Amino acid sequence: MSECVSKSEMKRIYKQVGELAKEVADLSDKELKNFPGGTVIHEEILATRGLKGGSRNRQIKYLAKVLRQGPLDEIYLFITKRKGSDLHAKKQFHEAERLRDTLINEAMEYYQNCLSDQVSFEPDWESSFITEVTEVYPNLKEKELRQVIYQYVKTHNKFHYRELFRMMKAAVDQKERVEKSNH
Repeated sequence: MSECVSKSEMKRIYKQVGELAKEVADLSDKELKNFPGGTVIHEEILATRGLKGGSRNRQIKYLAKVLRQGPLDEIYLFITKRKGSDLHAKKQFHEAERLRDTLINEAMEYYQNCLSDQVSFEPDWESSFITEVTEVYPNLKEKELRQVIYQYVKTHNKFHYRELFRMMKAAVDQKERVEKSNH
């Protein structure tokens, strides 16, 4: 999706991948045999073994950098299955938050433009991001989504903010369940 990710959001994403790298670095040889990562990731995991202190932390940071270069969904699922980790759940939660915030920021910007142009703000404003979100998460209804965003932008009522988050979280969870059932 084409969205602008803030510097703070990038830091949060890097931190999440860093936590994943710590868990991946602690995999045993038996767990490493079934690990979905490529050979480069395997080599970096093996390189962390036997290291202590600062050198281990640097190696884990490098492992996180390597992990960020590829898709992480399979790795999150592997760690969750093997270790009962809640990293995948946190990732989904943050994904829902990020989507909610991006949708609201886009609508707020459009609303401000409407105010400056002295044009009324309507629920059917031009939004390519809403279209992208409803394509990626097909269980979302665009009309309902627009209405909740519109209500929040007009009233700043936290109920609508939380409702939008619930919608996004349900969509992220539903997509996850569909992907699991297809594998």
